[in-house]
Amino acid sequence: MAQYPLLPLRDIVVFPGMVVPLFVGREKSVAALETAMAGSKEIFLLAQLDPGCDDPDRDDLYDTGVVATVLQLLKLPDGTVRVLVEGQQRAELKTLSVETVTEGELVLAEVALIEPEVASGAEISGMMRSVVDQFGEYAKLSKKLPQDAGAQLGDIDDAGKLADAVAANLAARVAEKQALLGEADPMKRLEMVLSFMEGELGVLQVERKIRGRVKRQMEKTQREYYLNEQLKAIQSELGGGDDGEGNELAELAAKIETLKLSKEARTKATAELKKLRTMQPMSAEATVIRNYLDVLLGLPWGKKSKLKKDIAAAQAVLDADHYALDKVKDRIIEYLAVQARTNKLKGPILCLVGPPGVGKTSLGKSIAKATGRQFVRQSLGGVRDEAEIRGHRRTYIGSLPGKIVTNLKKTGTSNPLFLLDEIDKLGQDFRGDPASALLEVLDPEQNSKFQDHYLELDIDLSDVMFVCTANSLNLPQALLDRMEIIRLEGYTEDEKVEIAERHLIAKQIEAHGLKTGEFTLEQAALRDLIRYYTREAGVRTLEREIARLARKALRRILEKKDTAVTVTPENLADFAGVRKFRHGMSDDENQVGAVTGLAWTEVGGELLTIESVTVPGKGAVKTTGKLGEVMSESVQMAFSFVKARGPSYGIKPSIFNRKDLHIHLPEGAVPKDGPSAGVGMVTAMVSTLTGIPVRADVAMTGEVTLRGRVLAIGGLKEKLLAALRGGIKTVLIPEENRKDLAEIPANIREGLEIIPVSHVDEVLARALTAPIEAIEWTEADELAASPVPAVGGGAATPTAH
Repeated sequence: MAQYPLLPLRDIVVFPGMVVPLFVGREKSVAALETAMAGSKEIFLLAQLDPGCDDPDRDDLYDTGVVATVLQLLKLPDGTVRVLVEGQQRAELKTLSVETVTEGELVLAEVALIEPEVASGAEISGMMRSVVDQFGEYAKLSKKLPQDAGAQLGDIDDAGKLADAVAANLAARVAEKQALLGEADPMKRLEMVLSFMEGELGVLQVERKIRGRVKRQMEKTQREYYLNEQLKAIQSELGGGDDGEGNELAELAAKIETLKLSKEARTKATAELKKLRTMQPMSAEATVIRNYLDVLLGLPWGKKSKLKKDIAAAQAVLDADHYALDKVKDRIIEYLAVQARTNKLKGPILCLVGPPGVGKTSLGKSIAKATGRQFVRQSLGGVRDEAEIRGHRRTYIGSLPGKIVTNLKKTGTSNPLFLLDEIDKLGQDFRGDPASALLEVLDPEQNSKFQDHYLELDIDLSDVMFVCTANSLNLPQALLDRMEIIRLEGYTEDEKVEIAERHLIAKQIEAHGLKTGEFTLEQAALRDLIRYYTREAGVRTLEREIARLARKALRRILEKKDTAVTVTPENLADFAGVRKFRHGMSDDENQVGAVTGLAWTEVGGELLTIESVTVPGKGAVKTTGKLGEVMSESVQMAFSFVKARGPSYGIKPSIFNRKDLHIHLPEGAVPKDGPSAGVGMVTAMVSTLTGIPVRADVAMTGEVTLRGRVLAIGGLKEKLLAALRGGIKTVLIPEENRKDLAEIPANIREGLEIIPVSHVDEVLARALTAPIEAIEWTEADELAASPVPAVGGGAATPTAH
């Protein structure tokens, strides 16, 4: 039996041969250390059952501890003591006693020392070797031990010491270590240590796998993070900003919350954002989704321009921007009037049809200004792919939304004025029919749920005001049915003068940097410019000619030849060059077989000369001048009519047995087609066959039937404008077109004598310079006039009766 100062331990078990540092703070423990240091430096170390007990008694302590030697003691400033102890020998606690010393109370333990057992033999040696090998594996897997912790265990030849050395390094609980400390048999201790290590090895191997997997994932994540940070730094240096992916996703989420999206759009945007969060930022799919969200959230959801309802102000805007065009202006003012009263009107589809240069596109801008809408223009010339209108599906690489959605995003409002320019120039091929794709866009009953292939959502286009422009009505009937056609026929000479003086001259003066007073174009010179240098329905060529005058004037000023230039009729040729056109009749004198017809083209009305001559032949008709199929049929029909009615017009039918007719329309390189030249063909043939000249100051238009009736034609205003430009005095039009004269401007009606006719006889009576005298012609005359074939001919000789 021996007595030692007691040092209770909270969470540690000390084994013989084990050197361990301890921090001591309890008063009794400090007193026990002071007493030990004053004497033999030996102290009894015993683990507590409950680590939280500050003043343990006999029942709070284990039975077996270890007698240790204090190697070093250091008092710290905070009152605690750091001590280094080394375990020496096992001992069993018998009794406790409290003793008062100078340093305070200390607990003395009366213990019975346990002598270490010595074991040997082949079984012990084998067990020791297994423990050493097992511990080596354990040390490799345990992150709390150095990998060479078991290197010195092979030198220990005592089984008990080996078991204690291994037990001291195991990461076991206090109770398990206390069981090892209390076992006196070395063989059993080795078995206990081996069993514990085998169990721990299984757990450590699983931990190692998990740790390796986590490490690899962490390395991948850290690598990606590092690369992303590098990319952000590079973008920042290049001026690409330093917003991170998280900020971008947060901005997208905020937009989805704040924008007035439709229910369908919000659901779609939320789902796409959720997919985007799970993707790598630099992946191709993430880029596609990000672009899709940019387009979807960039649309003007709930954003509208405040529309103007002041009709007088709108009228003033239209009048200031455009001269004439009263019909178009009236339609726009009517639309504004309805909108002002109802506050809601499905967007009308206006189609402005007219030749180039009459102001269709600029009129669209004026309508937008008058109605307070944002203006957006989309040229449809050459568009052949349906996807240009409806967009590409997102399954394709490089897919984009259609032009409708793109332009809506550009304007930033859901009620702009959308100008579809040159709608008649739409193409069509194997990729689709864009004209048919426009049906959904331009149908007021359907466009509230327009579907773009890229967005795959319903887009409301009912608030958009669509305005289309075209040179002709060469469009599918289904598309025409959805539009309100407004014709812009062209301008008279007086209207062109007003437009030039109000807009074109000032525009070119500003464009060429001329100062006020440096360039003046007199009205007489302007009229000569219109008459002799332009022949068009619009004012585009006129604007180019004015620009030419401005350039030459600026050059003279910069060369210091003049300080200011005034263009007059006398010096107009010096600036504009030689005259390009004649103003007046195409022919100055009446001629046989030469008729002035009127034609409609996409660039306005034109004078169409029809020439006819007779040549030796056998009653055939020949045409030249690149006539179309319809006009060629019109020639054949006119020829049949003249042959049938020949005697009534003073034409002997026998002439067709020896003469052919040749019909020619000058400017042979220009294609010509249409039925409205029928009256001109008949008049030219009758004039040629009778020898009566045609009045040079008369022009005519109309379709003829085999019974001689004159049928209605189209493009009347353009044709009358062409006659007025050409100096024609009298125009013969079909009787059925008399109703259209109400829409012809007064200055055109006053400048021309317009005579409606219903039959060819009326046309011939007014167009020919002399009246026609009918002749009598009988069957006997026909037989007498028939040529007699030569003797031996293949045909039988007719016999007169």
